[in-house]
Amino acid sequence: MNDLLLENIHKTFPIRHGRDKQVVLDSITLRVRPGERWGIMGPNGAGKSTIIQIISGSLTPDLGTVHRGMNVSWPIAFGGAFHSSLTGRDNARLIARVYGVDVDETVAGVEDFAELGAYLDEPVKTYSSGMNSRLSFALSMAIDFDCFLVDEVISVGDIRFNRKCEEELRSRANKAMVLVSHHLDIIRNNCDHAAFLQHGKLHFFDSVDEAISAYERM
Repeated sequence: MNDLLLENIHKTFPIRHGRDKQVVLDSITLRVRPGERWGIMGPNGAGKSTIIQIISGSLTPDLGTVHRGMNVSWPIAFGGAFHSSLTGRDNARLIARVYGVDVDETVAGVEDFAELGAYLDEPVKTYSSGMNSRLSFALSMAIDFDCFLVDEVISVGDIRFNRKCEEELRSRANKAMVLVSHHLDIIRNNCDHAAFLQHGKLHFFDSVDEAISAYERM
């Protein structure tokens, strides 16, 4: 099976100094088939980022299983996987080797897309959050993932650069994507399936427009 499947995922987080637990994901199931572009809506704190982290493998569910039948990206624009003491260029080289892609080609692509200039040769620990996000996005695009994970709106620079990022994602229309956001236009413009997260449950609909309309009535 080449699908990405989250099955009966349950996730809680401790609250009140660990005495109680908040249910963030309540036995949710989501299947993403090759080429499907899913948008998941929800207000801040609903658990959208938790879904992305569980899909990527950076967070473990309390219960349930994750089947990754496709090659899944790290959360785009998230730079947490970088070695902070290495330069941006050296991080690009390292990740290229890990994923078995051409090192020189990857570094050249990152240098061109990220537009970091001389900062590409500075340690990542000196980067601003925006620079870190630019490097992460550029590296994500350099790897031939089957499914891209996008946590919230692409906001990694000025308006021109943000549009460049969105266009780059659209150019990969044959790839699967899971995009989580509370910005409805982003969902409408980039997804062909949608659901919204409320009280730990995923609610599914027949179309993106129907899902957005239902979410607006929440």
